[in-house]
Order: sequence, then C-alpha cells, then structure tokens
Amino acid sequence: MRMSEYFHFLNTNHTLYNAVKKAEHEAHLLTREAHMAAHFLRVDFERAGIHLSAERLDRVNQLSIEISQLCQEYKENIVIDPGSVDIFPPMRVPNNLHHLVKPIYRSSKSFGSISSMKEKGFRLMTDADSLSSILQYTSDDEVRKMAYVKGNSSPRANLDVLDKIIATRHELAQILGYRSYAEFAVTPNMASSPAVVVSFLQELSNLVRPSADEEFNQIREFKLKKRFNKFEDLEPWDEAYYTSMMKSTAYNLNSSVISSYFPLTQCIEGLKTLVNSLFGASFNSISLAPGESWHPDVLKLSLHHPEEGDLGYLYLDLYSRKGKYPGCAHFAIQGGCKVSEMEYQLPVVALVCNFSGSRERSNVRLNHSEVETLFHEFGHALHSLLSRTEYQHFSGTRVVLDLAETPSNLFEYYASDYRVLRTFAKHYSTGEVIPEKLVKSMQGAKKMFAATELQRQILYALIDQTLFGERLTLERDTSSVVAELKRQCTSWKHVDGTHWQTRFFHLLTYGAGYYSYLYAKCFAATIWEKLCQEDPLSRSTGTALRTKFLQHGGSKEPVDLLKDLLGDGIIRYCDGGVIPDITSLCKEMDISGKLVV
Repeated sequence: MRMSEYFHFLNTNHTLYNAVKKAEHEAHLLTREAHMAAHFLRVDFERAGIHLSAERLDRVNQLSIEISQLCQEYKENIVIDPGSVDIFPPMRVPNNLHHLVKPIYRSSKSFGSISSMKEKGFRLMTDADSLSSILQYTSDDEVRKMAYVKGNSSPRANLDVLDKIIATRHELAQILGYRSYAEFAVTPNMASSPAVVVSFLQELSNLVRPSADEEFNQIREFKLKKRFNKFEDLEPWDEAYYTSMMKSTAYNLNSSVISSYFPLTQCIEGLKTLVNSLFGASFNSISLAPGESWHPDVLKLSLHHPEEGDLGYLYLDLYSRKGKYPGCAHFAIQGGCKVSEMEYQLPVVALVCNFSGSRERSNVRLNHSEVETLFHEFGHALHSLLSRTEYQHFSGTRVVLDLAETPSNLFEYYASDYRVLRTFAKHYSTGEVIPEKLVKSMQGAKKMFAATELQRQILYALIDQTLFGERLTLERDTSSVVAELKRQCTSWKHVDGTHWQTRFFHLLTYGAGYYSYLYAKCFAATIWEKLCQEDPLSRSTGTALRTKFLQHGGSKEPVDLLKDLLGDGIIRYCDGGVIPDITSLCKEMDISGKLVV
C-alpha cells in the first residue's frame, strides 16, 4: 500500500512529466526505443491524471488509493471467510479428502434414551482449492451441492466491496475522459476498445456453443445412466465429478500413476533441458548471500549462455507453506536495461508456486495440471530473463496486456508434448520414462471437454467486460449480470443466491482485461502450430522465439512482433482494433467453422 501511494506521488510530479514531454518532443535526439519510452511514460502520466486541474487530480489520487484499499479488502475477505460445510456422518466424505477435513461433534439423542451422545462429523472448508477437490471426488450429491453453494456464496462481504470497486473505477475513468473503466483499461491494448473485445468474445461464444452443448448433453446422458433416474437434471455441482469419471472411463487414467512420473525435482530438470535445447543456455544453481533469501526453501539459479555470459537470475520458491502467497505467480524483481555502452542490468525474477503432497520436499510429485502451471509461469520467467531492452520500462512481460500471456500459454504446450516429456518425466522409484501411450491418453482426456472449458473462459471474460463497462444500476447488480450472462452463453444453470464473482481475483488484477487470456490462447495455438509443433526442441525454433519475440519485451509494437514471428496470418483487424486469428485454435479443438468479422 505504501509503495502504491508512492507511485501515485511520482505520477503527479510535474517536473518529471515536463521532462518526459520535452524528451518526446525532441524525438530526433533519441533512439527509436527511447522515443517510444518517452511516449509511453507521458501517456502513463496522463492516465494518472497529471494534466487535470488540481482539484480533479486530487480526486484521481484519492480514488486510486481507495481502489488499492478496496482490492486489499477483497483479497483479505477471501482468506478470512472461505466458507465451510459440516458433514454428518463422516463416511459421506471420501477417504482421499480426509486431509481437508476438521473433525467436529454435535449432540444427539438415541431413540428412547434420556442422555445425549456425541455424534462425529467432518467440517470441510470451501476455499477454491478444497472446493475443486470436493466437487471432483465426492460421490454424495448432497455434499457436492452444499459445498458448491457455500463455496460460491463466500465471502458475502465482497458483494459490497465489489460494488465499491466498480463504482470507484467508473468514477476514475470518467474523470480521466473515458466512458467506462473498460474503455480506460482496453484503449492502450491491441483490442483498442471494449466493443472490439465484446464482438470477439460473442463470436467466439457462438462458434463454440454447438460443441459445448454437445458436451453438456454427453455429461447429462452419462449421469442418467449412472443414476437410473430419468427425471434428474444436470446440476452445476455435477460437472467436475462426472467429467472426471468420464475421462477415467474413456482413458483408464489414474492420477496417482500420472503424478508418479512428475517428481518436482525432475520437472525442474525438465525446464533446464528445455532451455538448453531451445536457446543453448543453462541454469546453474548459485549460493544465496546472507539475508538474500526470504525462506530456506528458496533456490537461486543463474541463466548462463556460453557466448553471452549470464543472462539473468531466477529465484524458485515452489513449496507450499502456511502464510505464503497463494497460488502460482511470476514476479519481476528487477527489469533488464542498458546502463551504459558496456554494461547491461540483468533481469531478476521469482517464480512462486504452492506445490505440496508430501512432508518431504524431495518426495513432492505434481499432477499434470500442476506441471502445466509450472511451465506456464516458466514461460513468463523466460520472457523476462531473455528480454534485452534498452529501457526497463519495456523489460520482459511489460507489454500490452492482451499480449502478456502469450509466452506462458505457449509453454503449456511443451508440458503436454511427448517429445518434451520423455526428456524428464521419469518414475520416481524405477526411473522408467513416461510411456507414450499414457501421454496420448492424457492428451485425449484433456481434449474431452475442451469446448466447455473454453466456453467458461469466454463467460468469465464477458462478465469482466460487463461489470466494468456500462454503469450498473441498482436493478442490475453484479449477481444478476453473472446469472444473465451464464444463461445466455451456456446450457448450465445458475444457482440463485450464489455469487461466484466475490472470489474471482482476476476482477482486481485484470479488471476489464480477462479477455487477454483468450487472445493469448489463440496466439499461442497459432505459434505452436506454425513454428513449434514440427520440432518443438530445435535450436532454430528457440532462436526464432528469442530473436523475433521474447528479447524485445514491449519495445516493439505488439502487432509488429507477432507479424515478424509468423507473418500476417496470426492477427486480423476489426473496427480499429486487432483480434487474433482463431484458425489454429479451432483446428486443435476440432471446432468446425471459421470466425468471420
């Protein structure tokens, strides 16, 4: 919070602002990248309101601080109130979820007895991770329903907090001259306007709907066969349970067998092998200086190239522990930049995850979804480490929002390709390389409900655009927006009284920008098909990725970056904005048809 306030102070420094304007005006004295930096710095100052009257600037600063405080409150509420359900008797909770439970007792009287007895039960927390496991593994319909409803109704306090965030962001955007916060957020990006984003999302939604409906009907038919009740409908709390069962039935997959091939230590070796194959560079462990590490778990690696020397430094903090930042993320600690003709400031990044499953660090094994997450975050880290920009302002992931997730999405493909997996995925006890047949089954299972998952991401992006778009009225609160869009875009029911939007972090960090994940998914699908798929580990593939894309960070226009890498076919133009070509994604997902704009 203190840093946020300090940034606002810097962003209202007129001496800095005037110096930046002067530099931009004297473009003939600057390099191309320096002029670009001056331009974007000026725009950043003006997006912070420096050009406004003193009274309006004070209000912008006040609103910015309020938004930061509200976002902090939203996050804290999720931690404080994850929700819980009490289950009696305890045998309704499957054994493989017993690590999630807390034993509880209640008084009960046996028939004909005066004295009361203590009946044992289990309390299940409904935080996002626990809820995901409950919905996937619990056969008891009622337990799944209770957990789903409670998990998607907590924390209730965030309904009011989210309303305030939306209202405050809307006021901020209007003072700065935008019609909505969505317009403020999207204007600097490739999409350039909310209208372009919504048009892209709606057409993608229409394209995927037939396949998603077909999957919905398959799940419903499967449930009817299992339940022998022709009058039972498919409920939202059924999806994870039955799709997991269908995947296991179709491909005979066992999650513990899969994870036996992915010890975390081996996965780290796999990342090292990947970097060596693609870029001819190596990760070397180096000692941490006294006081440098924030926890004994932290490892430090240097990325070294035999001809270029050290390229940057990576901290790995991968194990779960109490009180740690939740989830997985990439943090840029220091951006790369040119200090002088002879000196380059090397990038420093941290990759933070929460992998668990064993008290012994050396025994931690990942499921395949976690392997994908590790590779995803590693894609971000490589973007930062391989960046060689003149200015820190453009280093690594400091690109327009709707390009930022492209490298991370691309590296998820590497986590599923057998040619890559066989280099490191080895059984923790026998050393056996993961069988190709097993990898093909994993790939098949992943594709089974791909349309449903894509539809879900489209829905999230539309909700995000709508909440930060036109001003919501009292009659059209956030819950009614979520319910209405879910009914419009999917065949799944909305459960009245639930408010999933009160625990969706991305509304804070990616406000009006969640569509960027879908842009990245499309771009990554095209890059994989056109550049990487034929030989994903070749040096030529790595050289193209590095020299035409990763090393430039945000120092080139995003459209130029993409076209330099793959030519004109990767993007399309729409109403003054840029949208991705989706041909490769459609081919990959077996969705027929081509988006027409």
